[in-house]
Amino acid sequence: MASTEVETVDTGWVREDPEAPSARFGWSGTAPRTYAIASFISGLIMFGMLVGNHVGHVEDIWLIVFGVVLCLYPIYKMRPRKNAWKRY
Repeated sequence: MASTEVETVDTGWVREDPEAPSARFGWSGTAPRTYAIASFISGLIMFGMLVGNHVGHVEDIWLIVFGVVLCLYPIYKMRPRKNAWKRY
């Protein structure tokens, strides 16, 4: 019968949870730079959608609001934070 014991994996990182599924592969986390670049490009695409054959300006307002939010997201996420490594 197979054992249900979970073997401890030494990843070399102090803050990494050994129970993480990606601990054996050596990578655990997100890609904030990729998200920021994708957000900025999506915002530019929103501004590109302003050129079109629509008559009303309600669509323009929504495209501008979402485009500004998507272009400001990378600035918000990439700014340095005080005590970023401190856990609560």
